[in-house]
Amino acid sequence: MPTKLLIEAVRETMHQLMAKDDRIILMGEDVGKLGGVLRTTDGLWKDFGDKRVIDTPLAESSIVGAAIGASFNGLLPIVEIQFSDFIMPAFNEIVSEAARIRYRSNNDWNCPIVIRAPYGGGIHGALYHSQSPEAFFAHVPGLKVVATASPKDLKGLLRTAVYDPDPVMVFEHKKAYRLIKEDVPDEEYDIPLGKAEVKREGDSLSIITYGIMTYHALTAAEKLAADDINVEVLDLRTLRPLDTEAIYATVQKTGKVLIVHEDNLTGGIGGEIAALVAQHCFSYLDGPVVRLCGPDVPAMGFNHVFEGEFLISPERIEAAVRKLAAY
Repeated sequence: MPTKLLIEAVRETMHQLMAKDDRIILMGEDVGKLGGVLRTTDGLWKDFGDKRVIDTPLAESSIVGAAIGASFNGLLPIVEIQFSDFIMPAFNEIVSEAARIRYRSNNDWNCPIVIRAPYGGGIHGALYHSQSPEAFFAHVPGLKVVATASPKDLKGLLRTAVYDPDPVMVFEHKKAYRLIKEDVPDEEYDIPLGKAEVKREGDSLSIITYGIMTYHALTAAEKLAADDINVEVLDLRTLRPLDTEAIYATVQKTGKVLIVHEDNLTGGIGGEIAALVAQHCFSYLDGPVVRLCGPDVPAMGFNHVFEGEFLISPERIEAAVRKLAAY
């Protein structure tokens, strides 16, 4: 089984899909001849041409609006937002139009679009290239939200997202593009949306997380195992819908839970998970529900010291686990 980087899994999955289904088009800023600023679409323009790999103006609202219209006419658009930080001009199109078209049309219309967006910090991107806006969209009924840094999972989830009849947001951590490698089958396969996966079994404490934080949690868990702290790591993979059954199962198994994400603490998806655990698993808890998240500051600094203060590292996860395990 070939080992692939996350960026390779993204690119090859889109290529496989487009080769088999000419309804699939790709739209975004610099996705064509340049291959995307992060090279996630490299080679697709050469193989499929500029009628299916469409370079757009720097106008996110127009990009998403055009994709919505294309989806109404039988196409399956994949939109790339160059950086998730720049998605806000398209917020109205995503939230008020794409997400609500079923309700608005009394179920006569649907909107099968995928919106891919690299998110997160760790590349010295500073203010406008480091944000994690996934919680904004996980709030919205009518949207599905994927966030994974696993090359293997990304392939299956992206395939499922393209053929979902409703809009799907796919957040890809940009630091993970060339950092994380996994064995990824060449053959096609689907992974259902809304299904978390236990990446590491344990019985001392549960870490619930997603994206690149899953791999930081796994790194911390290996070190903690030397001291007989056996951490279970649950990778959510999809933030809407949440796999509540998997969340409850891991909390009931271990009795302690640490929720980890890079997004800001306040208003992050961790608050929703904490509320669900408190409501449905209270009698199983042996300690407080703890969140380890990005600080409530407006931006991640460019300076490596400021960036490091913001980011959640394996060492910080390890320290938080040790403190919670001591309860």
